[in-house]
Order: sequence, then C-alpha cells, then structure tokens
Amino acid sequence: MKNPRTKKRLMVEHDVSPGKLSRCQITGSANLFEIIDLGHQPPCDSLLSKDKLDAPETHYPLRLFHCPDSGLAQLDYVIDGSVIYYPEYPYRSGISKPLEEYQRAFAGGVVKNLGIPRGSLSVDIGSNDGTLLTGFRRVGMKTLGVEPTNIAKIARKENNIDTIQSFFTEVVAKDIVKEYGHAKVATMTNVFAHMAPLGEVMRGLVALLSRDGVFITESQYLLDVLEKNQFDGIYHEHIRTYSLKSLVTLFPYYGMEVFDVERGDRYGGNIRAYIARKGVRPISKRVRELLAREEKAGLHRPETWAKWKKRVEENRFRFMDFAYDAKKKGKHLVGNSCPGRATTLLNYYGVDTALMPYVAELPNGLKVGKYLPGKHIPVVSNNILFKEQPDYVVLLAWHYSDFMIQDLRARGLKSRFIIPLPEFKVV
Repeated sequence: MKNPRTKKRLMVEHDVSPGKLSRCQITGSANLFEIIDLGHQPPCDSLLSKDKLDAPETHYPLRLFHCPDSGLAQLDYVIDGSVIYYPEYPYRSGISKPLEEYQRAFAGGVVKNLGIPRGSLSVDIGSNDGTLLTGFRRVGMKTLGVEPTNIAKIARKENNIDTIQSFFTEVVAKDIVKEYGHAKVATMTNVFAHMAPLGEVMRGLVALLSRDGVFITESQYLLDVLEKNQFDGIYHEHIRTYSLKSLVTLFPYYGMEVFDVERGDRYGGNIRAYIARKGVRPISKRVRELLAREEKAGLHRPETWAKWKKRVEENRFRFMDFAYDAKKKGKHLVGNSCPGRATTLLNYYGVDTALMPYVAELPNGLKVGKYLPGKHIPVVSNNILFKEQPDYVVLLAWHYSDFMIQDLRARGLKSRFIIPLPEFKVV
C-alpha cells in the first residue's frame, strides 16, 4: 500500500509563475508570516546605462515571508527569470579574489572528500564565468557549465570552460546526458534559491545525476540572515532563502535526501548541502545537529523575526543619522564594492547621490560605468579612492570587510571605513 503522505507530496506544484506567490513553494501551505517588507525595489542587478536614466524604471514588491511548516523563507512576488537574468547580466564571480580562491578550494575538497573518480563529469548550473569549474578541472574532472547570460562567452573564451548558454531545464539535462553522459557531481553555488520553476530544476537534476551522483547546493542561509541581520541578502534574485529544515523537506519529493551539511562564511554566511538519491550515502550526524540548532534559535517562530526586524530598523537609523551628520559637517562619504545586496541596502535605507556620490568597484568589473537601479548612484573604478581619499568609505560587500580593508590600506587608502552590517560601526 502506498504511503498517503508520499502521494500528497507528489501532488504539490513546485513550479511557480511570475507574480504573486501566496503559498509555500515546497509544501503548498498557506501558513505564512511576514518577516520584513523592504518596499518596492528594482531588480538589484538591473544596472542602468547613462542613456536610460530618464526612462521609466520598474519596481516590484520586495517582501520576505516564512513558512514554519517547511522552514522555507520566500518572496511573495516572483519576477520572470528572463527579466532578472538578461543577456548583459553584469555579475562575474572570477573578479573577486576571495571568491575565486574559495570556489577553487571547494572543488578540490568535494572530489577528495566524496571519493569522486578522476575523469568523471562535473556540471555547474548557473556557472557564470566558469571559475568553480576551473577548480574541478584542476583535480582531473571533466567539466561542463550551464549559464543563461552572456557571461557564458567569457567562460569559454577566458577560462576555456565548455558552457551551454541556457537556463537549466529537464530537457537541457537530458540533452547533456545524451552528449556527455550522467554527472557524478552537479553544483549550484548561489543559484538554487534563484529559480522560480523549482520542479523543473529538480526533475532536471534527477535526470542529470548518475545513480551514485551527488548534488551540492550552496546558498545564503536563513540562520545567518537571522544572526547577522542580513536583510541586504533579500532581493528579487533570491526567491527562496533556505533553512536546513526546508532542504530536508524538499528533496524527498524527488526520491533524494540531504546526507551532509556544512556552514560556511561565503555571502556573510551560507549553507552547503550534499544531496544524493535516498539510501545511497549514510546521513551525517551534522544534519541532525544543525536541525536542532535551528530549532533552538527559534528560526521558525514569528516572535524571533519580529525582534530581528527591530534590529534591522535600528541599524538603518544609526547609518542614516551618521550619513546626514557627516553631510552637515562637509564630510565625504562614498561606497566601495557593488554586490547585488548593495542595491537592497541603499534603496531600503534611502541613500542617494546627495549622501553617496558614487560606488567604487574593481576596474575590470562589468558594473563600472553603469548606475545602480533605484537611486542611480554611479559605479566607478575604485582607482578614484586613492586620488580623492574620501573621509569615509562604506564597505557594501561587508562580508569581505577584513580582506578589503587590508587590500585598500596596502594600496594607500587613508579613509575611515564604515561596516554597515551585521552591526553599524566605523573603523
């Protein structure tokens, strides 16, 4: 006799259409509560060229809700993926030195710790410029990327990574299997939370992986959002923000299970989950331990998030009071680094060009010469910092603040630094 709970699971529709999302994307439950409303904002990486500054700019609701039944946090409004990941999408993983080193070490550790045979196929979904796959190639793996934007061309040209320029679907997965064979390893780093057609992605993974294959997903972690006030990690690309509970709930719908988990410091705190077909690999005690930690932290209780929201608002007021006071005193305050989270923070706080005349970015960044969506703050080469020596530099990629302070000091920057999160401070 079939388990009625299994039958109920299979009836849940995991693909969602653009627009209002009022039920949990994993369980279908309507038992949701609001974590925070960040107002209407533009997509965080939809940077504008100068000739677009006077044109209308579309803003969308940016609200995060939580389902205590599944443990999933999700936006209540979904933007079509083709709007978010347009061909000229400007994010590149390989220009960040800490991220480059992190991804390559990640690849080596995966192959060694999981006993993946040399010569096996590794597929990175949302592979960007291929940085992660260069790490897999170094340890003897065959590599293939799947990337919908024109960054795929950079992956082929600069990193010599074979890359399919497409969104990942079940059809794409089956085409890969026909041409390359099944994957022993499939990865998504800061991608698995981004795809609205979750069922399509899951069916693709099932088709793509070999019987003993492993899927590794690395995403922003809901417990870190709570502990580090990371409201700036909420933006339209991140449709879902996972807890471990939510991942443990999701994968059995597709005959898979989380067998191991790690916490890391990427994005200011991330969760890396290891998934295989049910029963193929033993389940680590770390899964049970982290689930217990989530419960102890009250991660799925409304009152926990109500207190968190007050901390977010207090940080906002402290930052803005400081920025206005600096302006009155004739002090020069600018931004440094331009991750997607910067758009959320600056728009929610209400920072415009009067308070922050520019955001400085690495000279080879694809965002240089563009303008941040919403407040239209120009993005310029960070060479300007050393010429102007502004009074204060706001580290918008605050999760890399130690590295950036050391690097900028070594290059001659004398400014004081503002670290906006987890708590506002001037160093």
